[in-house]
Amino acid sequence: MLSEGLQGLDGARRPICVVGSGPSGLALATDLARRGIAVLLLESGGGDADPKVQALSAGTLTDPARHDDLMVATARRLGGASNLWGGRSMPYDPVDFTDRSWVDARWPIAYDELMRWFPAAAETTCGGAAVYTCAPMAAVSADRAFEADGIERGVNVPQAQIIHADAIARDPRLDIRTHATVTDIVFAENGYVNAIEIAHSLTGERARLHVDHLVLAAGGLETTRLLLAAQRTAEARFGGPDGPLGRYYMGHVIGEIADIVFGDEKSVDEFDFRIDVHGSYTRRRVVASMDTQLQHHLLNASYYPIVPPVADARHGSAILSMVFMALAFRPLGNRLVAEAIRTRHVPADPGSMLPHLRNLATGIPASIAFAAEFLRRRYGGQTRIPGFFVRNKARRYGWSYHAEQAPNRDSRIWLSDKVDRLGMPQLTVDLRFCDADADSVVRTHDLMEGWLVRTGIGRLDYRMAREERHDAVLALAAHGTHQIGLARMGAHRREGVVDDQLACFDAPNLHVASTAVLPTSGQANPTVSTVALSLRLAAHLASRLATPAAVTGGGRHHQTNDAGE
Repeated sequence: MLSEGLQGLDGARRPICVVGSGPSGLALATDLARRGIAVLLLESGGGDADPKVQALSAGTLTDPARHDDLMVATARRLGGASNLWGGRSMPYDPVDFTDRSWVDARWPIAYDELMRWFPAAAETTCGGAAVYTCAPMAAVSADRAFEADGIERGVNVPQAQIIHADAIARDPRLDIRTHATVTDIVFAENGYVNAIEIAHSLTGERARLHVDHLVLAAGGLETTRLLLAAQRTAEARFGGPDGPLGRYYMGHVIGEIADIVFGDEKSVDEFDFRIDVHGSYTRRRVVASMDTQLQHHLLNASYYPIVPPVADARHGSAILSMVFMALAFRPLGNRLVAEAIRTRHVPADPGSMLPHLRNLATGIPASIAFAAEFLRRRYGGQTRIPGFFVRNKARRYGWSYHAEQAPNRDSRIWLSDKVDRLGMPQLTVDLRFCDADADSVVRTHDLMEGWLVRTGIGRLDYRMAREERHDAVLALAAHGTHQIGLARMGAHRREGVVDDQLACFDAPNLHVASTAVLPTSGQANPTVSTVALSLRLAAHLASRLATPAAVTGGGRHHQTNDAGE
């Protein structure tokens, strides 16, 4: 059930409290409610975006060119980051769980354990099915240096609040409070969480709620912000000031340094969006095989064709100019894509629209037909296309990479001396890309160049000389919406903030369910993997609540931690 504010919370006690109503928070809370367990879920925002509430996420970027503005990288509203999600679903790969000496991270769970929860995660996120391969391309069968049978799926409903609308409206075991911002975590002497401090996001009204189990699912940045604030009252908590909390911040390395010219139209067809038998749009991706990655010490990366930069009218396409003008008009652009995505296609100074209008004049009928068909495929049925792909006679497209960012402890966030209007310290964000990130992208291109020619798929046409490519990758590197690694899983507290059950090493009844727990970034969008881990956590918590064992924590009854903390 959904209500606004803090009424009835001050001095109360709840067995499970979840902070954040994004994809992970709502998936976990509704799954627990389905299992018959009462859950309180706190959401800082309301049902719609509110600039006054969103301003609570303000902070400082050490390099604004590297990180999305915090006002668009987070979403304080019901549904959380699902309101920003482009809707691309895919799992991590087995290579991500392999011990790689050139990657400073280790997963404490196996790949098969994560994948065990993917069918439920795919269903929970309306992704069609947990099927992430398609029929191999015939040209690739004899040369497996790279693989082209992996796919991304487009989810049909990205917004978590829509997916879970029925439970939100009707389930009496689900108590969802909007405009409820957690400002502090109160710990007992034995390290367990005893209570949380909550403030009304608009009025500043305060309440203290006692909890048995607390799950932070407020996104990577905001979850880590709460943990860093909690560390101030006990410096050694969460590994201490030199520990992993707030470090190893990762997103993905994205961009293009080359175009692909396909050998024939059949190859172009293979990389277009298509609906599969499981009921969602899919798109083929190219990745280096595990053997290739391990042999050459590469970071994981996927590649796929995209249209030329829509802001550059020299593409001469009426359709692409129409897309650019739609995105440049912010009210319309925000209805089509999230602001963080829109700004990647529209420069701060878009310049004159006249060249785009000239392009549009050359192909008005085709542009109208494309717009009608795209809107139909995006909004007109049960399947939702996650992007667009405009064919051209030259068979020439940008060859886009979505690459793993290496864990780097100097890539980090910390609390600044500034506070928001509720008294919470603001974040300083220092997302860093390093030479290893760029080196891997360039060397993967080198290896793939020959493979594309050998298989007959096509050829690469680079946009700059070989000696300039490393710097070009670093110049393009910027992210901010995936927020990976800041409270990562580990085998022990020196290595991670949470254990293999997402429980904090130094606070066993405090769990983290966000992208922050992922030790590596891989090539995949992290959303569905995080939902899978959250559903795994829901089953774990339900099992503990079904077989309680007394542990004294702050004078209250707590459950033991069956991982032995």
